[in-house]
Amino acid sequence: MSTHISSNKLANTRVLIVGGTSGIGFAVARVALEHGASIIVASSKSDKVNSALTRLKSFYPDEEHINRIAGTVCNLADRETLEANVVNLYNFATAPGTFPNAQGTQTTDGKVLLDHVVMTAGDALSLRNPTDPTFDVPYIESSGTVRFIGSLILAKHAATYVRQAPSSSLTFTSGVLTARPAPGWTLMAAAGAAIEGMARGLAVDLAPIRVNTVAPGAVLTEIFGTLETDNLEQMVEMFRSQTLTGEIGKPEDVAEAYLYLMKDRFVTGELIGSNGGRLLK
Repeated sequence: MSTHISSNKLANTRVLIVGGTSGIGFAVARVALEHGASIIVASSKSDKVNSALTRLKSFYPDEEHINRIAGTVCNLADRETLEANVVNLYNFATAPGTFPNAQGTQTTDGKVLLDHVVMTAGDALSLRNPTDPTFDVPYIESSGTVRFIGSLILAKHAATYVRQAPSSSLTFTSGVLTARPAPGWTLMAAAGAAIEGMARGLAVDLAPIRVNTVAPGAVLTEIFGTLETDNLEQMVEMFRSQTLTGEIGKPEDVAEAYLYLMKDRFVTGELIGSNGGRLLK
């Protein structure tokens, strides 16, 4: 019997990462896999899922790791199908055939319950000042669909698909700009604050499942390429200059915050920051 008290905490667990095909989510998938979990990555596009699976299997080519890697499509942007898509995602993630030699807590209908759900998904950022004529109700509603409503619907069905124990967790994502907004980020700050408040409420309502939030600072991921800016390099340098570390975040570093929240069975309703000291600069 192993005497390790940390490195084996995720061994034989099942972890769903929504938004796990790129950026921070992909890094979370990697660290969970490295710690012994079976991982399911989900994205709204099949090509992103296939690309992520290919990359994961190239990084971890041995059979022991490949047998613990799976992925599927889940679109959270369409409000009409959002809830059905989440249920389909959960059914895939808990199906006994998703992984060979699956271990874990099985229900009477044969599902293998999830141990952890991580939500890092977000659609392309379209930054607008509140005084802009295009800052209208459709824009506001569409901007909150994936990050906030998608998170709530994931939480709604968690009680059916996640093991009811303090070893289980849901982890959501806000951002440092929720606490310290930059010009043009009002809507993103509002969405982040909503997610943080939602997670605290869910920690009460879903107990003993633990619910927490990670608030990353600026992290160099693919989403920077979706920002509407004329000078991306200048924006990256701006974010770097606003940290005490003098660096912009790396996904593999911020992923450690999510790993911690999965492993510490005594933390719930909390907000963890990983921002290079942005709040102190």
